[in-house]
Amino acid sequence: MKTIVVGYDGTAPAERALTRATELAQAFKARVVIADVAAPRPLESMPGSFGLTPYYFSSAELGVQADKKLWQQHRERIESLFAETGVAHEFAGVVGAPAAEIVDIAEERGADLIVVGTREPGFLDRLFGGSVSQGVARRAGCDVLIVHSPNLPE
Repeated sequence: MKTIVVGYDGTAPAERALTRATELAQAFKARVVIADVAAPRPLESMPGSFGLTPYYFSSAELGVQADKKLWQQHRERIESLFAETGVAHEFAGVVGAPAAEIVDIAEERGADLIVVGTREPGFLDRLFGGSVSQGVARRAGCDVLIVHSPNLPE
């Protein structure tokens, strides 16, 4: 195992995935690619189907809408973690649909493994296509490790 891609968005499940990816990278002397994907922002002023807020996927606008300050905060936190471990790493910051972007990054980097966190999906998540971790697992051409919360019901 030489390259591990980890999906990271600053949430607790992503933190657990990052920790696990770091442990695996240390064990295999692999490098880690942090796929810090910013999802498109919803349009607040436009009503959507079923009363949900729609997402705007204009590629010209997506880069502008990414919260660069938040990305920088995430990256600083990650840099401090990796400084302590000595694991080689790089960032792949993109804007778009998280599952598709993580898989694309893994393919571009020739990843041997993708590590993602998961949370208990709510009713709407299950109804409208599941979680990012499920999307990554369905689409990935390499192995996928889904890191579960220790608090998930059995």
